[in-house]
Amino acid sequence: MRRLLHLTHRHRAPSVNLALGVVLAFIAGAINAGGFLLLQRYTSHMTGFASQLADGLALKDTALAWTAAGAICAFTAGAALTAILVHLARQRGARAVYAMPLMLEAALLILFGLVGSQTLLVSNAYGLPGTVLLLSFIMGLQNAVGSKSSRGSIRTTHMTGNVTDLGMELGKLLYRLRGSAAALSVSVDGGRLQRSASLLVAFVTGGTLGALCFQTAGFIFVVPLATVLLALAAAPLVRRSRRSGH
Repeated sequence: MRRLLHLTHRHRAPSVNLALGVVLAFIAGAINAGGFLLLQRYTSHMTGFASQLADGLALKDTALAWTAAGAICAFTAGAALTAILVHLARQRGARAVYAMPLMLEAALLILFGLVGSQTLLVSNAYGLPGTVLLLSFIMGLQNAVGSKSSRGSIRTTHMTGNVTDLGMELGKLLYRLRGSAAALSVSVDGGRLQRSASLLVAFVTGGTLGALCFQTAGFIFVVPLATVLLALAAAPLVRRSRRSGH
């Protein structure tokens, strides 16, 4: 219980940020891979949608542009809501300031699992499936939790920055093997190396498991993912109820 409380606490250490980041990267990988199998779209990062928006505008393909714009707006709205919820929690003096966004993410995942199969083929007036908007919103919500809790050093829904950091630190490590005075003067950031590698492994592991489980079990696989998030978010409430009971 104490470890769960630390993961959503307002006062944080780098090790706590990494622990939360690994959990969220695993979940993001699972949702991203499962979403691709079900929707043929990756929704955890916006690079592809930004390029799709540019292509749609250039080709005057309205459906393509609206799909991309909708996903980007949903992701942005999710990130904005996380910022609002965290600041409201801080204003009220709450300790677990990241609990509410995680609880909301869990609820939306359950919603996705319950209605996903019915809404998968249902599109709005612009041909945009509601599930794409929902998953993009969830990913924006989650990515902002990892970013805000670590002051921008941890991203959990996309791996470009993590792979870049991993490559740079491995490059410096290989350069040091030259053994010259100049090479040995180059310092390797062990913390960044560990962080980027851990997040990448967690994302890939989650993606692999998510692809397998969504393929075999379908939408019901969101239940264990949501349960993990609920455990993180509910820990402060359980502790508070225990204290009030005494």
